[in-house]
Formats: sequence, C-alpha cells, structure tokens
Amino acid sequence: MIRLLSLIACLWAGMAQAEVLRMAVTTSFHNSGLSDVLLPAIEKDTGIEVQLLVVGTGQALRLGESGDVDAILVHSKAAEEAFVAAGFGRHRREIMYNDFVIVGPEGDPAAIAGAGTAADALRLIAASQTDFVSRGDESGTHKKEIALWSSAGQKAEEFGSWYRAVGAGMGASLNTASGLNAYILTDRASWLNFGNKGDLALLFEGDPVLFNQYTYLPVNPERHAHVNQAAAERLEAWLTGEDARQLINGYRIDGQALFVFNAQPLK
Repeated sequence: MIRLLSLIACLWAGMAQAEVLRMAVTTSFHNSGLSDVLLPAIEKDTGIEVQLLVVGTGQALRLGESGDVDAILVHSKAAEEAFVAAGFGRHRREIMYNDFVIVGPEGDPAAIAGAGTAADALRLIAASQTDFVSRGDESGTHKKEIALWSSAGQKAEEFGSWYRAVGAGMGASLNTASGLNAYILTDRASWLNFGNKGDLALLFEGDPVLFNQYTYLPVNPERHAHVNQAAAERLEAWLTGEDARQLINGYRIDGQALFVFNAQPLK
C-alpha cells in the first residue's frame, strides 16, 4: 500500500510539473526587471514555465529560424516583418512599448540636451567626437541606433576611435558607458533599472522617432514541427489579456512606468 501511494505521489508530481516554453528575449527586456514580475504570474495562471534565452534581437530571430525556441519577444519591426514574411514566424503580436533615450556625461560636453531632434543630438556628438558606446551586436537597440545615425547623415563605420562598438548586451554596454563617461542610446526601462549610473544622466528624450515597440512572435510549426505551438498560443493569449495589462502598466521604478501595454485581445 505504501509503495502504491508513493507511486501515485510520483505520478502526481510529474503531472504537476509546469509545461516548458523556450522564448528568446532581448537583453533590454530582461535588464528592465519586468521578466521577474511576469514569469511567475504566467506560470501560476497558465502552468507554463517560460525559459528565457537572453540575447539581442538579431540572435533571437536566428534562434527562431533554427527552431531552437518556441517564441520570441523582440523590438525591431523591419526584422520582425522579414522573419514572418520568410515563414519562420506565424505572425507579429504587439505587446507593449516604451522609448529610447540618450544618456551621457552629466556635464553634456556635446550639448545635446538642447537638441531639437534625436538626429540633431547625434550630429552634435559626432561633431564633438565625444566618446559614444554602441552595442554593436545587431540587437534592436543597435539597429535603431544605426538608423538614427543614418537619419543624421552619418555613417557609423566611418567614425574614429571615439565611437566604441562593444558587441554586448544593454546592461554590459551601459556599464562600459558609465566607466568611460560616454554617450549611449538605451531603452528607458534598462536605464531606469541600471544600478551603476556613475556620472551619467538622461540628456535627450521625447522625439517620436525614439518609440520602441516590443512584439511577440510564435515560431511557425510548419518550419519546425517540434516547437510547442499549444504553449505559445496560451502564452500569447495571456500576454494580450487583462492580467498582463495590469502587471505591465503597473511595473514602476522610482515611481516611473517602464512600459505601456498596447496589445489587442485575441479574437
């Protein structure tokens, strides 16, 4: 009888284990701290244990292309649309947004605080040749930065030693900028949650071009039959629902909201 009860207990424990879903997410999302809030709630409400692979957007999409993850959460619209158009993702589902900001030395040697646009701010940095740290990792933030330089009539590949491409995630890049007392483009959430600000300060914000949308992409099972489509669909339903809205909008650091929920409910 004891052995039978032990067997039943083992079977019950196995059944009670959470279903696993592997999701590639950006370092900026992870560095914001929001995942620490969302993942326990997701497991409680859906029974899904979300295992994160924290990489840049470019690497996250490559993981989806190779079928190494079930879903992706990234922030680079053109790259996402190309991923879906190529048949690797089933669709795009916008979940939340924040914005990019430019931080730099508190003394602002390039005088970007008074710039009218993000492009103007970058032109001032280039003209002053003050140290600027680039993630240089094909992440969504890096792609946005390169697009901004282009809109400013600048080519990053032609810059001198003041332009420092570090090939690292958002947290590591911010640490480098802090150590060098350099300018850097970052998402607002990572900046607010960053604990090693040193003499850096937020110097430029508010240009509409700095809008930063985060999007969920379930990997296409027609490309990779082994992906957990059912769990990806349940997670998508949760991420577009009321509980997610309350947690995302309610997540704050020092009284400041880090993200705004803008997902449309599934029909």
